[in-house]
Amino acid sequence: MARNKFNVDETLETEFNAKHLVRSLHYIKKYKKLLIGAFCFSLTSSVCSLLLPLFTRNAIDVYIPNKAVKSLLIAGALIVMTVIIQAVCNRMRSRCSAIAGQSIVRDIRTDLFVHLQELPFDYFDSRPHGKILVRVINYVNSVSDFLTNGMINVLLEIVNMGLIIVFMLSMHVKLTLVVFAGLPVFAIYIFSIKRMQRRAWQQQANKQSNFTAYLAESINGERVTQSFAREAYNAEINRQLATESRKAYLHAVTINHSIWPITFVLQRLVQFAIYFVGVYYLRDTLALGVLIAMTSYANRFWTPIQNLSNYYNQMINTVSYLERIFQLMDEPVSVTDPEGAETLPDIEGEVSFLDVVFEYEKDRPILKNVSFTAHAGESIALVGPTGAGKSTIINLISRFYNLKSGVVAIDGHDIANATLKSIRSQMGIMLQDTFIFSGTIIENIRYGRLDATDAECIAAAKRVHADEFISKMPQGYYTQVDERGDVLSAGQRQLLSFARTLLSDPRILILDEATSSIDTNTEILVQEGIKELLKNRTSFVVAHRLSTIKDCDRIMYISDGRIAESGNHNALMQQHGLYYQLYTSQLSAD
Repeated sequence: MARNKFNVDETLETEFNAKHLVRSLHYIKKYKKLLIGAFCFSLTSSVCSLLLPLFTRNAIDVYIPNKAVKSLLIAGALIVMTVIIQAVCNRMRSRCSAIAGQSIVRDIRTDLFVHLQELPFDYFDSRPHGKILVRVINYVNSVSDFLTNGMINVLLEIVNMGLIIVFMLSMHVKLTLVVFAGLPVFAIYIFSIKRMQRRAWQQQANKQSNFTAYLAESINGERVTQSFAREAYNAEINRQLATESRKAYLHAVTINHSIWPITFVLQRLVQFAIYFVGVYYLRDTLALGVLIAMTSYANRFWTPIQNLSNYYNQMINTVSYLERIFQLMDEPVSVTDPEGAETLPDIEGEVSFLDVVFEYEKDRPILKNVSFTAHAGESIALVGPTGAGKSTIINLISRFYNLKSGVVAIDGHDIANATLKSIRSQMGIMLQDTFIFSGTIIENIRYGRLDATDAECIAAAKRVHADEFISKMPQGYYTQVDERGDVLSAGQRQLLSFARTLLSDPRILILDEATSSIDTNTEILVQEGIKELLKNRTSFVVAHRLSTIKDCDRIMYISDGRIAESGNHNALMQQHGLYYQLYTSQLSAD
């Protein structure tokens, strides 16, 4: 089912166009006052910098020859003042840019996180989670600097270049034309490597994504790695991925850095041309101070040119990341509220499947025309071989996936036409994979109903007999646990998850292997605790341990995407069919 793995490069489904950069302006507009302020500070600093050669020219050509000491001191004071103003403006510009940049990072990550929470399960089933994380963390960090400092600097360098041209033209037109002579060569080279740069940074993004995906997978599977002594093998995979990332980065950077030598050579050639023209052709009309000032302005003219080329490189890099960020944002939310969706009223709990067909992959159906009705308050057990479709049935009740065809209804309401919140808020779901959030034990229980009091959380824990081990914890219900729940055993984690589900007081209760990690003694206590809860509630129980579902009102044996047998435990045992074979084989194994 996976679309790719950690060692498979992702391919972009759309080519980049200018709309991506225009779209990114949405995040900039909210902080335009800060960015305008940063630009103004930068512009002031730049103007101050451009005044320095002018002061120098006046000092050399006017004040020193005329021995105007007072004017020379004033010029020195103006230079000092200009430098101080530059320093203050640079400090304020940095502050404004930092605030705007981090605010943009927060906004993009918030939009990505909100969208991720709306995406269907099949999106997360089809790609390594590390490739999702790299978009939210690494790529957003990379683009934020360009969307703030980068764009400000681009505008600033363009203004700087314009101001330098004005200063040069006002000082000497012919030497200004000499400075312009190198621009055509530079422009031709820049546009010749444009496509090569984009491809190189796309490849670098792919390799970085692969490395992050494997890193996330390795951290999650560290216990298995050490259990099977796979450290050396995994380290070699990590080394290969890191090497590929390194090579891709160096290749992209090599292309980028090729611009600097071109700029440097052109800058020096132009500088030589100014001296040559000035000394051999204009020596009779050109003052020394003007020649020195023009040389200074020529060097300053090529500085924004070089900076703009660097920002162009940064933009190419940013583009490759924006493509992937917006690719994630544009990922369709296939499981969502349809137009005109109704709010499901308070339900009684009747669940009906009518000719339901479902598939994870095209033309490979998991459920094939499944039909049944679970009456309100009825307990339904789903058994059968792995992959038969048991977990799929309970996932469809919660509308985690869309059907290919058929209808799933609750109290006669087609859930495809109901809001997701009104469906899921009336269900209690305990999945096979128990997840513990970082925080206290009582906060983990309260996740089932955020407005629950401490007393209600404790009462829920007592009903599933979780209170017995919680009270023995160092701080009881206020003991801190991490997201893996390492301080808890597998059975304790499931009991906490069970308490969380019970606290939501659902009309429909779904238990997917809810007692798979609980020891026999604890299981007996849990079964006693949930018997009272299951009264007057519709429940669906998926279990491989058949002793836990003997008392269910109905047992459905799922095989090859269909309901092969249905009835209570005694009736199915009398049929001597698939359920009978499964139960007796498990009984003899025990």
